[in-house]
Amino acid sequence: MTLPAEKQALLDTITTRLSAVPGVVAVVLGGSYARGMARPDSDLDVAMYYAEDSPFRIEDIRRVAAEISIAGPPDVTDFYGWGPWVNGGAWIRTTAGKVDFIYRNLDQVRRTLDEAARGVTHHHFDQQPAFGFYSVTYLAETRVCLPLHDPAGHIASLKRQVEVYPPLLKEKLVLSNLWLAEFSLVHAAAYAERGDVYAVSGALTRTGAFLTQVLFALNETYFMTDKTAMAEIAAGFHAHAPLVPPGYVQQLSRILARLGETPADLSASTRAVSELWASVVELAKEAGFGYRPAFTLV
Repeated sequence: MTLPAEKQALLDTITTRLSAVPGVVAVVLGGSYARGMARPDSDLDVAMYYAEDSPFRIEDIRRVAAEISIAGPPDVTDFYGWGPWVNGGAWIRTTAGKVDFIYRNLDQVRRTLDEAARGVTHHHFDQQPAFGFYSVTYLAETRVCLPLHDPAGHIASLKRQVEVYPPLLKEKLVLSNLWLAEFSLVHAAAYAERGDVYAVSGALTRTGAFLTQVLFALNETYFMTDKTAMAEIAAGFHAHAPLVPPGYVQQLSRILARLGETPADLSASTRAVSELWASVVELAKEAGFGYRPAFTLV
């Protein structure tokens, strides 16, 4: 990763100052720069990790944020000020562009990785657009982040833990999300018969979100964010033989862009998404997952 000189100088300054804050056990660069997907106007995403029983003082983070801000003291949240997963931080305007500070509870990350290895996942819809926060994102963040300060090797240890995609996580995400997608489609069909555009659009985009989780899991790629999900699927996860239905992104985008308004058009859109769902089910079967509905639908 190569940063523009001005951003690199700022990142070095931030790292030095955060590393000196008592309670900061690690500092990493995440986001688009860590993923190699940055644009010239991309933010610097800097995460600081703390131990649950001995966190840093918010006042210390507020001081560092104010020192690099060019727009006055920025808003700096308390712990979990942004929700239970993206659990606080600050948005800062600097001479080198926008910087995001993000808090990470080291113990919470460890628990989440341990749970993922057992096939346990969490989804918090209210946390962020478009479809909420998926706990597997912690694994994605861990995989791609670039350690800037990790004296005790905490981040290095977490990275070793996510080198191999957990088989039980894959099974859980594939089978549970196929069911949630099917359940949403059943409701979409009923809404379509009534000409309910609001409910059909919600049910079908919800279906698409569940299928996204399935495709990421089938391809053993940790899901990071809805913002880049379609581009990653369209690129076949940069795999030699990706498990993605041909033209999947184009088909889904075309359907969602033209759902219709009449019962007939809405029903046709629902059937089209159902066909995409069926194609993903077939891929899951080819990968060794025998999908069955969680409940009998009548």
